[in-house]
Amino acid sequence: MSAKVHRLKPAAREGNYLDGRPKTPADARALVRSGKHPGHTTGFAPGYMQGNLVILPAENALDFFRYCQRNPKPCPLVGVSETGDPMMRTLGKDVDIRTDIGSYNIFRDGELIDQVSDIKDLWGPDSVAFILGCSFTFEQALIDGGIPLRHWSEDLTVSMYHTNLETVPAGPFGGGMVVSMRPMTSDNAIKASAICARYPNGHGAPVHLGDPAEIGIDDFDNPPLGDPQPLRAGEIPVFWACGVTPQRTVVDAKLPLVITHTPGSMLVTDIPANQG
Repeated sequence: MSAKVHRLKPAAREGNYLDGRPKTPADARALVRSGKHPGHTTGFAPGYMQGNLVILPAENALDFFRYCQRNPKPCPLVGVSETGDPMMRTLGKDVDIRTDIGSYNIFRDGELIDQVSDIKDLWGPDSVAFILGCSFTFEQALIDGGIPLRHWSEDLTVSMYHTNLETVPAGPFGGGMVVSMRPMTSDNAIKASAICARYPNGHGAPVHLGDPAEIGIDDFDNPPLGDPQPLRAGEIPVFWACGVTPQRTVVDAKLPLVITHTPGSMLVTDIPANQG
């Protein structure tokens, strides 16, 4: 991924953000559409599926579909638009992919050129949108299981890292997996693995527990995406496959135009989190 891609822009905060997170998908999308929330969607609409976004030209869509099929752990495919139609009808009755994500990254020839709050002027008749499952989907289940999540309690964007875990290529798409990290005690990590295995559309169980160096992370304290979450006494890092992986691979393919979500700023769907 281009070196220009670093961190999510700070979200606008009004009042007590942690107490004011929208509880339903419709409320979440309405807040995003209003332009008042360009930031992360952690804890939005608990119990409903959130998704990562990739928009490509139609000529590249089949290869990307194959890439997702070959790499279901980092790329759990939950929705695909019709060519040129921005309404994601299988994900909710009013989901407009041009407006319903708080912050979009715009890439041209592999370079990040802009971050915008809607893409009405960029969506075209040959655009195809892919929505891929997100680990935010299973987080309410972890909370309900008694597993605290620091990025919830401290209003952070989850830490994300590039790794040496290679994906299976398809056409121009390939490269290493991106992972998200949540610090936990060893006991909670075991519990979390069992809980998350029930959510394959949210990346399922972790891909690695413990030493970050074993998966090619050489600067744990400074994640290239998201916010740092230093380990506390008794904690280990727990890593999940991350939906930024397909964002990284389409950027590395250096296509003329690619549109993605800004990491942490997800689409909130009407699909129950435990479906599929």
